[in-house]
Amino acid sequence: MPAEAEEIRIYPYRWVVLAALMLVSIVIQIQWLTHAPIARAAEVYYAGQFNPSSLINIDFLALLYMLVYLIVSIPASYVIATRGIRVGLGLGAVLAGAAGLLKGIFAASFAAVVACQIVLAIAQPFILNAVTAVTVRWFPLKERAMAAGFAALAQYVGIILVMLVTPLLVVSSPSDPEYGQGIDRMLMIYGIATAAAALFTIAVVRERPPTPPSRETEERQGFLRGMRHILSLRDMRMMLLLFFIGLGIFNAVSSMVDAIAANLQVSDSDGLIGGIMLIGGVIGAVILPILSDHFMKRKFFLVLCIAGMVPGLVMLSFAGWFTGGPGVNPDAAYMVALAGSFLLGFFIMSAGPIGFQYAAEVSAPAPEATSQGLLLLSGQITGLIFVAGMSIRENAYLPGFLVTFAVLAVVALVGVSLIRESPAMRRESE
Repeated sequence: MPAEAEEIRIYPYRWVVLAALMLVSIVIQIQWLTHAPIARAAEVYYAGQFNPSSLINIDFLALLYMLVYLIVSIPASYVIATRGIRVGLGLGAVLAGAAGLLKGIFAASFAAVVACQIVLAIAQPFILNAVTAVTVRWFPLKERAMAAGFAALAQYVGIILVMLVTPLLVVSSPSDPEYGQGIDRMLMIYGIATAAAALFTIAVVRERPPTPPSRETEERQGFLRGMRHILSLRDMRMMLLLFFIGLGIFNAVSSMVDAIAANLQVSDSDGLIGGIMLIGGVIGAVILPILSDHFMKRKFFLVLCIAGMVPGLVMLSFAGWFTGGPGVNPDAAYMVALAGSFLLGFFIMSAGPIGFQYAAEVSAPAPEATSQGLLLLSGQITGLIFVAGMSIRENAYLPGFLVTFAVLAVVALVGVSLIRESPAMRRESE
């Protein structure tokens, strides 16, 4: 039956589906970065199980998510587009719940943790690539950027929790004789939480409401045809460039927060650079997508987000120079870096949900999971390159990468200024 002939009704159950997506998104992000904020303490805990100077080190656990995403993203988007969100999201939840628990049980073995991290990395795209599919199936147009913002907010909450809570569960002060202890307890707590969120998701997620939430009538294209359609669009190619730069930078900074702190001569693995960035992101992800829906504008807010991340990256990259030169006043430099990380988080993490919704609107009738999957894939490619480059030779090239990020942010600003407004927003305004 055509959508015009069906009753348009907004169901309260949409918030239950969104809550399930948010919960499983929180735990999959926690599992991504479990060791990132306490990397130096983890090296002590796993001493003798790997070579810290090689690529297979603590940072490799976060890098795995990006590496596996390159392989699994397109198949995951295909499953979501052809079998639906219940199957795709459910599969991701099952994998995450099982691997999260096993990671806690075998926490003392670095090899076992790596194996579980691979399975968790396979689960991730089945969860993250489902966001726009959920918003389109369950939410009216005027709520979709907001719903995508809440889904992104959940990812950021997961990263905040892992950045701020993990150092409290692990002995992270190098002056403590038990430095590095507590990792097994931390991984078990996170494993139980992941399994609980997975069970809730499997239990409550439904494919779609009985009647559609809007009067959109376009039939969705098949997966391969939709892929070709997306890549043929100028604005989508520009968005791929934007995520190639912006998401890659976010993934790199999130994965290397302890190394960035060490570069600023901060001795304690406190995770504050990542935590402050995520707090800024949570605030931004609540405010800016709602404003984008309210004013029916996507381009303006995307330009605002990229323009705002430039000074944040400059402060993070040149913190030492703002305080008399590198190493002159490390405490003051750390404060500048924290302020920069807040600005970076507020703007770069607000761009994600607005960009995903913009891409779904611009690329319609291509499947939403396909457009979102391609955007995430582009950012994983650069994130993988950035993290690998920053972590080799004991982070010798990290300062140079930070400077490069500031330059790339300016390139992204030029690119995003060239996109056109979403056709859905133009129609709604008219």
